[in-house]
Amino acid sequence: MIASWCWDLIEPYLKRNLLNRGVERPSRREILEEFARVWPEFTATIGVQEPWSGTIRFKWLVRLPSGEMESFLEDPTGWIGGHYGGGKFKMNLHHGLHFVNTRNFKPEGEPLWKDSPALDVDA
Repeated sequence: MIASWCWDLIEPYLKRNLLNRGVERPSRREILEEFARVWPEFTATIGVQEPWSGTIRFKWLVRLPSGEMESFLEDPTGWIGGHYGGGKFKMNLHHGLHFVNTRNFKPEGEPLWKDSPALDVDA
């Protein structure tokens, strides 16, 4: 089972995949089958807005494979706040190299992320 907030981000991607394969009006079953097919290759990359040279940039903190997302999906703001503290965070969903969708989160608290190493997104 996937959190409804995340399903809302993924479902349009699944429908586009099916449409690109010639399924013009996919049934609920076809959409769920497509989800089961692609979900193992999904990742969520989480970054935080960081002041930099008079502007902001994203400091990418973690990339979660689909098999490790359960607690994040259940309570994303709480999970981020517990691991990285407060700030303005962005989560990007990818299926392999394909960008799927994004969502912002803003947990309260001290910015614990300042001491966290940046993720090498090119690795």
